[in-house]
Amino acid sequence: MILASTAAILLAGGLIGATGIGGVLVVPALTQLEGLEVARAIAVSSLAFAFPAVAGLWWLRNGPTVVSAPLWAMVAGAIPGGVLGGLLVHGVQAHWLLTALAILAMGSGMRGLMPVHAGNPERAGFGVVRMAVIGLAVGIGSALTGTGGPVILIPLLMLWRQPMALTLAGAQAIQLPIALSASAVHAASSTRDLVLACGIGLLLLIGSLIGQRFARRANLRSLQILVSLLLVGTGLSFAWRVTH
Repeated sequence: MILASTAAILLAGGLIGATGIGGVLVVPALTQLEGLEVARAIAVSSLAFAFPAVAGLWWLRNGPTVVSAPLWAMVAGAIPGGVLGGLLVHGVQAHWLLTALAILAMGSGMRGLMPVHAGNPERAGFGVVRMAVIGLAVGIGSALTGTGGPVILIPLLMLWRQPMALTLAGAQAIQLPIALSASAVHAASSTRDLVLACGIGLLLLIGSLIGQRFARRANLRSLQILVSLLLVGTGLSFAWRVTH
């Protein structure tokens, strides 16, 4: 693995640990810097995301988050979603999905950068059924694009003005079920891909642990601004992938 892709993956891990977003960098790094074909890069990244996902669950266990029934419903919905997305990834063109993700990420990022007004408060958290459906949709989209669950989940919950604590908790909780379920579909991958995925996963884990330390020292509004800026960048990245 070349130095540039190693640095990009470490950066992705740091962003995952700090904000939940960062997985969007992995597939481009593998395709543009390492020369992997897109479907193979998605399969490799799916397993690699399991490493920072474990660290994310540790963050969830010790962080200032609310673990609730809707959160677990979302996790449960993400499991079949990850399997379905993993089955479809080799036969479905993700062009329109990437277009929608670009619009969603940039729109929610711009909205998150706007000043918070008293007349536009956060809404109450969603119920069990809606969160399960969201988990299913996020699982499918994440496995199809190899981006990791938070890249899709955070824009959705921010657009619906869900509590920021719930949004960040969901971003951490949804990573592992998607990573494992999508990876199960790619279980026939070669040993070379397994070794590569584990190596990338370890780099993501190191970066994630560093990012978590940063997140604990940031206030909620600063973290929201950072997430919003990352969403805008993520949207631009998706738009670039659509047009190239």
